[in-house]
Amino acid sequence: MNQPHIFHEIDNSMSGLKDKVLLMASLTRLNLERAIQALLTRDIDLARMVIGDDSDVDDLEVKIDQQGMDILARFHPFASDLRLVITSMKTAHNLERVSDHAINIAKRAKKICKSAELPETAIIEPLYTMAQKILRDALLAYTDADTDLGQSLKSNDKELDAAHKEVVAQLSRRLENSGDRSENLLHLIFVARSLERIGDLAVNIGEDSVFLSEARDIRHEQRKSPGSNESPA
Repeated sequence: MNQPHIFHEIDNSMSGLKDKVLLMASLTRLNLERAIQALLTRDIDLARMVIGDDSDVDDLEVKIDQQGMDILARFHPFASDLRLVITSMKTAHNLERVSDHAINIAKRAKKICKSAELPETAIIEPLYTMAQKILRDALLAYTDADTDLGQSLKSNDKELDAAHKEVVAQLSRRLENSGDRSENLLHLIFVARSLERIGDLAVNIGEDSVFLSEARDIRHEQRKSPGSNESPA
């Protein structure tokens, strides 16, 4: 007699969990966008706003973990429902780390903005464009349980890695004769590093979306594939 009620309660709990992840994703992407905007437009107030908003993302991660654990304890979900709970909690963890990188970028932007204008900040923008696209696609893969999109992110991340190496090389060359600009150029190198790490975290989300859709773990498939040159440990 109570079964329809239980199913309805499970559906509401699962829907609420996913809604929280999507809200967290929206806030995280906004933090990243504002952090880069603060850097490129030399907006110290915007950088401070990003730093102040970090607690909202942290709070959502805690709520998602609590709701996920509650669903596991109360309903003992299995198959796709269990995968959604696990994937949502892992996605929240990766989003929190993305937001941490956005905060780090905002902190470095605030320091850079206190000095004379630094033309090299423009070098960072293409890296951001690549990183935010990978993150956007990863979140679409999670939202739609899109296996193809989730699997496609690794190749895009390799392009970001290559671009990151080139940016670091450019900034390092300029660092050699930078005088009093050396500290700010180092800040830019760390900003580039944060964007490269954001790409890696987005790939994690994409891989988890494949697990969500197909119950398949693709994290180490390339290493295990025939023809791989890596020997087992």
